[in-house]
Amino acid sequence: MVVEKEDAEDYYDLRIDCPVLVTERLVLRAPHEEDVEDLSELANNRRVAEMLGRMPHPYGEAEARSFIATSKLAGLGGAVYALTLADNGALVGCAGLTRNERGLELGYWVGEPFWGKGYATEAAHALVDLAFRATDINALHASCRVINPASRRVIHKCGFQYAGQGMLNSLVVGKVPVERYRLDRRTWSSLRSWARS
Repeated sequence: MVVEKEDAEDYYDLRIDCPVLVTERLVLRAPHEEDVEDLSELANNRRVAEMLGRMPHPYGEAEARSFIATSKLAGLGGAVYALTLADNGALVGCAGLTRNERGLELGYWVGEPFWGKGYATEAAHALVDLAFRATDINALHASCRVINPASRRVIHKCGFQYAGQGMLNSLVVGKVPVERYRLDRRTWSSLRSWARS
């Protein structure tokens, strides 16, 4: 894949300090050791892992501990968050902004007991805003498996535009086709001003 010049971001410009983000129903915070049990329970679901590239299956406490340790390094280019309910602190999934060859990419997953409640969209909106406010990126990227309409809806609700197809190397199912999406700063800014009107 050829990276367009306007999309190529310097890695040092992608550093995010991972502030706590509060939305209407969620608190997005850094994952920590107390999340190991809940994380391993929610993530140990083949239906979740099949839609992601880097999530192994089965997923146990060792994988959860490794994820938490690795998440502390994300500030070098992006940010990793645990998604928790604001009212009781329950872990519902994870989301983040990760650095790749195109710049920053939005990613998220929600545990199956919490599907269909709009948590992924709520978290994605917060992370899109963070990406454009905390960095100088020209565009933010997202992708989803072609067989994942729920994730596609989240991406569309955030204003991303279709940018083509590609392949993802999933730890669970091997190489799979994905749809790629792009949201540029100008569109994000327009959507933010429309929301305030």
